[in-house]
Amino acid sequence: MAFPAGEVAIVGAYESPLRKAPGVHPFAIQADCVLGALADAGLELGDVDGFATAASFPTEGGMQMSISEVAEYLGIHPRWFDSTDIGGAAFITHAGHAALAIAAGVADVVVVSYAAAGYSGVIPGPDYATNAAGPGQFEIPYGPSTVSTYALAAERHMHRYGTTLEQLAAIAVQCRANAGSNPQARFRDPITVEDVLSSPMVATPLHRLDCCIVSDSGGAFVMTSRRRAEALGRRAAYVLGFGEALGQLSMNQMEDFTTTAAVHSGARAFASAGLRPEEIDCAQIYDSFTITVLLTLEALGFCAPGEGGAFVESGAIAPGGRLPINTDGGGLSSNHPGRRGVFTVIEAYRQLTGTAPGVQLPDPRTCLVSGTGGSLSATATMILGR
Repeated sequence: MAFPAGEVAIVGAYESPLRKAPGVHPFAIQADCVLGALADAGLELGDVDGFATAASFPTEGGMQMSISEVAEYLGIHPRWFDSTDIGGAAFITHAGHAALAIAAGVADVVVVSYAAAGYSGVIPGPDYATNAAGPGQFEIPYGPSTVSTYALAAERHMHRYGTTLEQLAAIAVQCRANAGSNPQARFRDPITVEDVLSSPMVATPLHRLDCCIVSDSGGAFVMTSRRRAEALGRRAAYVLGFGEALGQLSMNQMEDFTTTAAVHSGARAFASAGLRPEEIDCAQIYDSFTITVLLTLEALGFCAPGEGGAFVESGAIAPGGRLPINTDGGGLSSNHPGRRGVFTVIEAYRQLTGTAPGVQLPDPRTCLVSGTGGSLSATATMILGR
């Protein structure tokens, strides 16, 4: 079936204001978010017949079969559910799958949620691709980390295209500027390019301020059909297009460090929405690291390969620029409890419904959300509109 463009809506959302929550279980945060999103939508827990989450890391409170555990905690028995786990992009993928389920009549009201105690929880824990057998055995002896894998991509992009440290730093500076007016943001004080470059080097060429912050938090959003959304009489953001794509898990299998699977997920999202990059008013782009944003801008076609640095440097990603991004401050300044895809969707919904807690753009009609999971491993892209 063709993607049901415009036939499914997001009708409620809630982001936990918590950034440090010692002693609070992630499931408790997630439950608060689910109830908050339902209240925003004018619905109740008994209305939910579809549910999606991923909570398989220790800081998220679950392991195998985590969706069963979270559903049990919430006291729900959904007839449709999804626990697809592709890292930070998972919740955008959940939303795309939910749109198809709702359009097919398999579910009526779907909640997508996530929470983690990234700051207060148990650290360290096992990570992806860390098994001594299988693909991980070819990287584990060399001590890779999540930061170092992204640093490889940054180093290669700089070598191939002449991208500069200052251009990468400009992304962090803009996200911090956006966070300044968001009362929920973890860090709000302004920073400069020099501040980024003088912060400690974590993995060359990425400095500490090139890396996402570590926080506790959670979020949830509610999806239903256009018909029910209109009957509810609530503000809504409609799902216009969606795409997902897998690249690789191990960096030793990445074909080209300067591009990501967002080339494919983005193309699929634009095709299903019948839109072009120039028709997007704003974007919420996964910002685990500054290089993630730059690679994604190029992969989605907002600028040509190798031109991401100049695009950012021109001010294009600022609120008054060609493509305002991460208006809440993003993972670089607002929150990043472990995976951030759910927050990109929440902020897109808030921009389109005029309810953003910080920077509110004048009259956006379309917003793209993009998530990246693993070590530039998997991506999901969704386009929302009014």
